[in-house]
Amino acid sequence: MRANLLIALGLASNIYAAPNSLEQIFDLLPRQANITCPPTPNPMPKAAAFLSVKTMPDPFLYLDGKTRVRSKDEWYQCRQPEVLKLLQEYQYGYYPDHSLETVSATRSGNALTVTVAVGGKSVMIAAMLNLPGGSGPFPVVLSIGGMDTRSYVNAGIAVVTFDYGKVAADSNSKTGAFWTLYNGRDIGVLTAWAWGFHRVLDGIELKVPEIDATKSAVTGCSRLGKAALAAGLFDKRIAVTMPMCSGVQGAGPYRYSLSGQGENLENSKSGAGWWTSSGISQFVNKATQLPFDAHTIVTAIAPRAVVLEQNSGDQFTDSKCTAVVTFSAAKVVYSWLGVGDTLGMSIPSGGHCDMNGYADVLPFVQKILQGKATTKNYDDLKTWKAMPEAYPWGTDLPKGK
Repeated sequence: MRANLLIALGLASNIYAAPNSLEQIFDLLPRQANITCPPTPNPMPKAAAFLSVKTMPDPFLYLDGKTRVRSKDEWYQCRQPEVLKLLQEYQYGYYPDHSLETVSATRSGNALTVTVAVGGKSVMIAAMLNLPGGSGPFPVVLSIGGMDTRSYVNAGIAVVTFDYGKVAADSNSKTGAFWTLYNGRDIGVLTAWAWGFHRVLDGIELKVPEIDATKSAVTGCSRLGKAALAAGLFDKRIAVTMPMCSGVQGAGPYRYSLSGQGENLENSKSGAGWWTSSGISQFVNKATQLPFDAHTIVTAIAPRAVVLEQNSGDQFTDSKCTAVVTFSAAKVVYSWLGVGDTLGMSIPSGGHCDMNGYADVLPFVQKILQGKATTKNYDDLKTWKAMPEAYPWGTDLPKGK
């Protein structure tokens, strides 16, 4: 069991290095011969086919609306692949087939240039290496938009940054390296930025021996936290996913609002509709008909580690909801899977994207990437309490092993 978990985390070997497709990712997981997965509807249902569910949707219920997961093996073999497909259908757009891409890299000092070619076109992504002293190999955090780099480097963790705006513009312009290769695809910019994380990790594997790419994390804050969550979702090589103050379309739930801020599906889609694909547009003003919510995204990453960070005074994203609804609901699933300690919640003081959040999650990251013990309690919701009425399925867990 331990060997299987290490493989699933991507830490036991290079088995997950640059998988050719999302299907191949799941093909590599241990399989039980006696499990038959219920068929996923094809074509995928439209919004009108889903009933309104005001609480967080049951993550164990298949898309057919009648079959429920019975065991942990079935979760990994059947339900997680279905969740990954429905998240692409209804939120992110379909991730490009990496098997059609050719990736190469060059390095000059701490400057890394990754070249990606597909279909007769090629693009470059420039990344900067921030390495600790010593010979390594070091674990790494891939970061976009700025972070507390010094604390991580001083802790023996490399930080690699790249210009996400050159991968894909934060607009509806469809410009940047990703769109040069995939123009015309119905894909959200969050997925494009996630793709950028993955290609930089490819370059690290190719040209940076000082970094142990099997011990990697991804992070960003606000809209970039949404992108970091997508990056962790779509690449099994990512050992720790660190979305900071990510809000709706990240770790903030669509169905609940408790902190008095106004971010929701409607205004996020109208204000920055390019973040997600057109698939979610059919749920505008019908968010309770979504067949998923933020906890679904988080649990699709299990058993790999996730730490959700929300500053307690964040004026733009719903920190309380993320803690008492998303985290608490996802924690039920992680605990059921036997990996409850790989999901954490961080609630430091301060406002939106305050840099102190990075120091607050550092002990959790060190626990996963460096095997260091910590006394910090990442189940602590501070003055808030879990809201089990938001996830009533939490008292009806599958009984199979």
